[in-house]
Order: sequence, then C-alpha cells, then structure tokens
Amino acid sequence: MAASDRTVLQFGPSSAVTSNITAKVHPLVIFNICDCYVRRPDQAERVIGTLLGSVLPDGTVDIRNSYVVPHNEFSDQVALDIEYHHTMLKSHLKVNPQEVIVGWFSTGLGVTGGSALIHEFYCREVPNPVHLTVDTGFRNGEGTVKAYVSVNLSLGDRQLAAQFQEIPLDLRMIEAERVGFDILKSTSVDKLPSDLEGMEVLMERLLTLINDIYKYVDDTVEGRAVPDNSVGRILSETVASLPKLSPPAFDKLVNDSLQDQLLLLYLSSITRTQLSLAEKLNTAAQMP
Repeated sequence: MAASDRTVLQFGPSSAVTSNITAKVHPLVIFNICDCYVRRPDQAERVIGTLLGSVLPDGTVDIRNSYVVPHNEFSDQVALDIEYHHTMLKSHLKVNPQEVIVGWFSTGLGVTGGSALIHEFYCREVPNPVHLTVDTGFRNGEGTVKAYVSVNLSLGDRQLAAQFQEIPLDLRMIEAERVGFDILKSTSVDKLPSDLEGMEVLMERLLTLINDIYKYVDDTVEGRAVPDNSVGRILSETVASLPKLSPPAFDKLVNDSLQDQLLLLYLSSITRTQLSLAEKLNTAAQMP
C-alpha cells in the first residue's frame, strides 16, 4: 500500500459530520498500549493494534480491550501481519464474544499518511472504525489521548482524500487507576508507591477537593459566584450520604482499618519468610 496516493486532512471535533459520534476508553486499554510500546522492537518508531469493545445503544463506542498487531513501515508503504491479527481476534472472541472490533490504535501524536492506509484496512473489518492515538512520550508531563473517525472526500466518482476528524473522547478512571496513570506520566520513577504512600496521595487530593468545595460555597453565599442548582443538589446528596459519626468515632474507625491493613502486611511478610526458609532447608536436605 502506498501512502503517497492520499492526502490526510485533520480537523477539530466541531464538524457536523461527527457531532453524534463519541468514544469512551477504559484505562486498561491505555496501560496495555503503553506496555506494548515499551516492549516494541528496537527499530520500530511506533506500535499499532486493534481496539475491541462494543457500540452502546446511544451510539457511543465503548473501547474496553486491545492487542498489538506487528507491522512494518517504510517511506511510502505499510505492511500489516493480517494473519496474526485474525488469530488474535479469534482468541479474544472465544474468551469474550461480546467484544468485537471497533477500531485501531497507534502511538504518537495525530495522524499520518500511513495512518490512512491502516485505517483503510480496518474499514474492511468494521464499518466506521475509531482511530485512537496515544502519546506514549508524555510530552510536558501529559498523556495526550485522542480519537478520530475518517470520512472519504470525493469529487464525483474520484476519491480525493481521507479526512480524519477528532471526536469527543471520555477517559474515566477510579482513584487507584488515576494513581497508576500519574506514575506513567512521570517518565523517571525510582519506585512504585506503597499502599500507605498511595493512601497519602489520595488523602491530599481529597483535602484539595474539599477546600475547593468550601471556596465555592463561600463564594456563592457571599455573591461572588453564580449559584448553580445542579451543583447544590449534588453537594446536598453527598453530605446526606455521609454517616453521622462523631470525630472520635470516625478516628477510631480509620485507625482500626489501618491497623488491620498493617496486620495483613505483617502476616504476609512472615509467610514469605517462612516459605523462603522452608525452600532453603529443603534444598539443603537434598544435597549429598
């Protein structure tokens, strides 16, 4: 396939053609793509692969899984290992038949001429595939993730170009996943945080959010901010859902939970030590 035959046009998400198309990606997909990029061959500048998921009733493309597809890129050509792609697809469908092809991914920023060729292949696999790009270089400490769809531009019967248009992308994470994503964005990490260090980070973030809520409420009461009924209802429901505990009872609950975690860590450490000692004794007993 030759990349020089096509012109790739890239537009923002405001186009009316793609205004009704949105995508949602799970953090596992981002982590898997980053892992594949780290394990790529030395001569490869980027990795590409298949996106699996489903299309929700409202039209949102739900991306839940992915796998890498070996490929080679030259100046004006792209070669995919199609047999490997189909083998991996059959294996995934045996495990989860509900997850079908919804698009493909590549590492890097934006789309290229080679991307148009790969997208043409996936258009034969599934109608209107989503193209996901992940900046694994984490430039400026940010992991840029974007989604595109392609629309063919033609003049009469002659096809002129492949127009890639960005669509809204929703990347939702729970706090544990966000901690891992923040670690990925830090390109130089000495060690992974322990459970207690992770809890400390979460508590600091929670305290920041509480301070922001205090400031918003004070500004609203003093007339410095415009009241929002929807925000008020959310705050009211959140406060009403909190258990009515006195500060001493709350402190005791947190301390008891922390002590339980420390006890589990201590017991697991003793178990590992005992297993290691038993293995060494067994090895010594077998020696002549």
